[in-house]
Amino acid sequence: MTRCRTRWPTKDTGTSRMEQRNLILAIVLSLAILVGFQFLFPPPAPVAPVQQQTTEEAATPAAAPAATGVPAAAPPVALTRDEALTRGPRVAIDSTRLSGSLSLQGGRIDDLQLRDYRETQVPGSPQVVLLSPPGTPNAYYGEFGWIAGAGTVVALPGPDTVWTATGGTLGPNAPVTLMWDNGAGLRFVRTVRVDENYLFTINDKVENTTGAAVTLYPYGLVSRSGTPKTLGYYILHEGPLGVLDERLVEVDYGDLQEGGAQTQRSTKGGWLGITDKYWLVAAIPDQTAPFEAAFRYAPVPVDKYQTDFRRDATMIPAGGSAEVKHMLFAGAKEVATLEAYRDDLGVSRFDLAIDWGWFFFLTKPIFLAIDYLYRAIGNFGVAIIVFTMFMRLLFFPLANKSFKSMAGMRQIQPEVVRVRELYANDRERQTREIMELYKRAKVNPLSGCIPILLQIPVFFALYKVLFVTIEMRHAPFYGWIKDLSAPDPTNLFNLFGLIPWDPQISFLHVGILPIIMGISMFVQQKLNPAPPDPIQQKMFMFLPVIFTFVLAGFPAGLVIYWTANNILSMGQQWIIIRRTEAASPPPKT
Repeated sequence: MTRCRTRWPTKDTGTSRMEQRNLILAIVLSLAILVGFQFLFPPPAPVAPVQQQTTEEAATPAAAPAATGVPAAAPPVALTRDEALTRGPRVAIDSTRLSGSLSLQGGRIDDLQLRDYRETQVPGSPQVVLLSPPGTPNAYYGEFGWIAGAGTVVALPGPDTVWTATGGTLGPNAPVTLMWDNGAGLRFVRTVRVDENYLFTINDKVENTTGAAVTLYPYGLVSRSGTPKTLGYYILHEGPLGVLDERLVEVDYGDLQEGGAQTQRSTKGGWLGITDKYWLVAAIPDQTAPFEAAFRYAPVPVDKYQTDFRRDATMIPAGGSAEVKHMLFAGAKEVATLEAYRDDLGVSRFDLAIDWGWFFFLTKPIFLAIDYLYRAIGNFGVAIIVFTMFMRLLFFPLANKSFKSMAGMRQIQPEVVRVRELYANDRERQTREIMELYKRAKVNPLSGCIPILLQIPVFFALYKVLFVTIEMRHAPFYGWIKDLSAPDPTNLFNLFGLIPWDPQISFLHVGILPIIMGISMFVQQKLNPAPPDPIQQKMFMFLPVIFTFVLAGFPAGLVIYWTANNILSMGQQWIIIRRTEAASPPPKT
């Protein structure tokens, strides 16, 4: 990292005091940025199972006018997950990336595990469990069905309805059909399909053999019981969200608890669900049909959150039938997968499930660039290094001009010291002479700030990429770096594992990679003009140590970027210094 030092002398305060003040200000601002961003952009915590606490059955879907037969909340039952999965009939789900089952009681999708993702990197770590049945700790599921219109009394399938299934295991190219007859002239047929990734398609059909038309409202919901443990940081949304009227809507768990249900009427296109840092469960209505949407909360007997939609009325004529289609996404928030559903299936702005932040115009292009390099190279850490090289080339003209000015500053440093000593008792003359010296040498004392200003936006955007994208989760580099999205796991204070001691104080966890970064910063510092003031020299001497401790808590991928940038800067700066010194002698006063 290049030092940013303002060295314009002034008439009022004197050069030395001005430099010390600017130096302290630069250090404070640099540390404030890094420490502040460590608070706002925290290192990723170990991924825990995605739900918490105990639960109850499904809550009421989006409000229907004088609805009857609405799925009602069932009394809570404390069951283990294994007990719940053996309590009623089920259809197995076995797809390329999902495993689990569909409950024939209620026709819910409430049992899913992600084949490609495990809770930790420890060998044998369990697969991530995404969905769990009602009545268990961490209940989380998707449900679809029908609601009767006002004044209509008709038996409809509900949470306790047991469907009859035809077909075997649900998988790609192997749909399952569910059927239930209400015994009063209505026959409900549900066909469920799953693709190669994380998308279920549900076709709900009603056959009416009565002598009168029936009006029903299709609905879909995502229900989650218990308030999950979130990272709780401003830069990442975890909780209910959706896209309604082409607008991203994010609702915090706390907002629902305090403010009650939030509803939106008559929207078309979009989706709504509940997101974690890396996982998403979303109900997706037909993108061409209008619907009403709601975000809900119920406190009894445990915290319960629900996002749901209710489509406009569907009339099933006497002797006829009607069919509607819904989709349910339940899986990992992979950029390419979400974008494919957005583009191929027309799911409105589905890529916004990933929290790119306010600076998405930097964050997403940086991810796409690194992801492209990864696909060509095969290692995200190497891709970050190559990306750093490209960034150095992109900003080469500006950095080159800055380093030339700094080389000139380094060359005239002895003259600056001599002028200060010569006019030590005449501040005004000292200021004027140093200004003239800078002018003749054609150098800019602010030049050291330019490389930092260029680095900061990329630094912040790269941090966001490492923090929110699942592609970076558990992505290894080489050697001891097994996860680029987590801090260096080694520890200086137990001699990197040689001493059987695990310090529990976070600032004592300083790994090998941050130390390498600190060394690169120290060496780069030696290439810069040395401050003439002894106090400044001592303060600058400690900067690499301070930054080593600060960056030790950042993701390893970010420290790799910072280190690579330092090394490339050193090479460029060293070449310019040698050329400048060979081209011209220092100017004389």
